[in-house]
Amino acid sequence: MDPMFLAITAFVGVSAMVGGAALLLRPSPANKVEDRLDVLTGTGSPSSGRDGAMGGSSVLAQPLDLMPGLLESLLSRFTNFNRLFEQADTTLTFARLAAVSAFMAIGAAVVSFPLQINLALIPVVALLMGMTPMAWLLWRRSRRLKAFGAQLPDALEMLARALRAGQSLAAGFQMVAGEMSPPIGKEFGRVFEEQNLGNSMEESLNSLTERVPNLDLSFFATAVILQRQTGGDLAEILDKIGKLIRERFQIWGQVQALTGEGRLSGIVLLALPPALFLAVYQLNPEYITPLFTTPLGKKMLAFAIFLQVLGAIVIKKIITIKV
Repeated sequence: MDPMFLAITAFVGVSAMVGGAALLLRPSPANKVEDRLDVLTGTGSPSSGRDGAMGGSSVLAQPLDLMPGLLESLLSRFTNFNRLFEQADTTLTFARLAAVSAFMAIGAAVVSFPLQINLALIPVVALLMGMTPMAWLLWRRSRRLKAFGAQLPDALEMLARALRAGQSLAAGFQMVAGEMSPPIGKEFGRVFEEQNLGNSMEESLNSLTERVPNLDLSFFATAVILQRQTGGDLAEILDKIGKLIRERFQIWGQVQALTGEGRLSGIVLLALPPALFLAVYQLNPEYITPLFTTPLGKKMLAFAIFLQVLGAIVIKKIITIKV
């Protein structure tokens, strides 16, 4: 029988099994619905009251089907996946991310057989494909945080103009939410909505800094909180913070231009060994096979991978200059 047909059949079968298991293990959202109704009607417990409703982990801010599983509970000690999904602005959940990762890993392993990939490389291929969704999630989070940082000076200047025009700070947040595009428009709009629901400005700003880990935003939140406690010209403070952020962006651009050659050299040096390995493997597989079949070859391969990772870390440290 055709090996390609067998591989496709096995891939479809495994995919169906993974999808069926995910549907069977999906918890019922009845408890989440009841918690949300309790908060909305005011009959909830103190822990699900004002602080819970306004916090980042409130039942009002979470999907109804967001129920932590065993694996998520264990991994939550190291990484807050809900916060990660929120910062990436995606509707993914941990269960969906795990299912997609398993689907891609199993699919890559199944497809590797008809392609006649070395058995020792199949786990590596499956691992790389399984890590692709997580890499995409981190890339999306990084891009969104960078976009927020680039929009922050304009938002601060708009807030300062609103204050000089006689508007309140809350109205300034509403103006930013209506005039500016996401992600900053969405985040500032959420601050305005939290205040309408009864949350204080200090709590809303603290929640904003937790959702968006940006140093300039922390300066802004601290300045607003201090001004509300001690007084002062908040519009002037916001103008100075915005000017400082723009100057820092200018310096950062100059640093990026000066380190461009080093970054390009690092990319070439890090990509050359794997590319050469694949080229030799395609041209003469028997020349590469001892790296996976002999004890000395396995040690040499492990040492080469270690040096590759060490070189990547050193190059990263050299070309990364904090501004």
